[in-house]
Amino acid sequence: MSDTTTEKIMGIDAEKGRWVLVILGMVINLCLGSIYSWSVFVAPLTAYFTTLGQSVTANEILLPFSVFLAFFAIAMPLTGKYIEQLGPRNVVIIGGCLTGLGWLLSSFAGSVQWLYIFYGVIAGTGVGIAYGVPVAVAARWFPDRRGLAVGLTLLGFGFSALITANIAGYLIGASGVMNTFRIFGIVFIVLIFVLALPLKFPEPGWKPAGWTPPAPKPGQAVTCELNRGEMLRTRAFYALWACYFIGCLAGLMAIGIAKPVGTDIGVATGLATLLVGVFAVFNGFGRPGFGLLTDRISPRNTAMVSFVLIAFAAVLLWQVPTVPVYIFGFIILWGCLGGWLAIAPTACGSYFGTCDYPRCYGVLFLAYGAGGIVGPQLAGFIKTSSGSYLGVFPYVFILALLGLLIAFTMLKPPKAPRSN
Repeated sequence: MSDTTTEKIMGIDAEKGRWVLVILGMVINLCLGSIYSWSVFVAPLTAYFTTLGQSVTANEILLPFSVFLAFFAIAMPLTGKYIEQLGPRNVVIIGGCLTGLGWLLSSFAGSVQWLYIFYGVIAGTGVGIAYGVPVAVAARWFPDRRGLAVGLTLLGFGFSALITANIAGYLIGASGVMNTFRIFGIVFIVLIFVLALPLKFPEPGWKPAGWTPPAPKPGQAVTCELNRGEMLRTRAFYALWACYFIGCLAGLMAIGIAKPVGTDIGVATGLATLLVGVFAVFNGFGRPGFGLLTDRISPRNTAMVSFVLIAFAAVLLWQVPTVPVYIFGFIILWGCLGGWLAIAPTACGSYFGTCDYPRCYGVLFLAYGAGGIVGPQLAGFIKTSSGSYLGVFPYVFILALLGLLIAFTMLKPPKAPRSN
């Protein structure tokens, strides 16, 4: 058992120093979350390739974003085991350098097809490698406040759209779109490398002074430390995966259609753009907010709260499509998406332990990737078939009810194994 009084982080007692790791993880995720600023690059890239004599369609210029998300989701479960072997510091450095390299190489792309490789594959893989590490570090250092710590760590990813999009917009106007890729790439490599240096896991058995793990309920394990294979044999994993998928599906559909829904119901284009930034703030705060709630009332109950809120927002937008309802409804939807990016990793640590956390959460995170692929495609199909993006919300309502049912009936911690 590690002595709680001797652990140090950057020369600071672990009780206080662990909060430094949360801040570092927050800034690392701010860099990694720059993917959400892609919409700022769409028009300048289209104009740039046009000057090269190339005709670029809207779908072609959006495809690097989709390729990025796909490789982001795939890389997480494939690299989880290396976090234990190489340590969190080295894995973040590798992921951060790949991310920055992808941005840097994108500045030399002579066609949009090269962006699929440089930005989508290389940068997307880099983010997938690095993303889960600050989460795993926070989960290990905060067994007493896991939800809050994980939520704060992920706050940077949620806020990134607001911050990096504005920086990118300024740089594009000042020096051009390709120079902006180059600047972002160099900054990401240097900044993530420096921020990763203090990252580490606590010694085995470390816990905060004076904190005692809560007593288990009847039938539950005292310490449920499962590896990835054992996790995949529990019903709790599939319930959590399904709830995570539904929560992300509904949220990512909302993110993808936020601006066009606003203009459809009469919001001025400039205001609709501004509101997307406002929604991003609530997406960011949804992470520590729902993380704290998960600590207080359990992952199951927090999941149910999220699905009730999603269903409520969907009904309002479906039945009362006015500007005030639009603002209120999308604040809820964006906040709940941010919430699921705290509920799921917190539940993963609470239900399955932290001994194999990176690999366990890597598999669970595939639900986010699946939601990111299915959500926008489903929204586009509904828009084509119904003639309006407002037709999405009856389906969001039904999905929320399904998620609520799964959470109520199945989202429970694994039971302790029977003794032979």
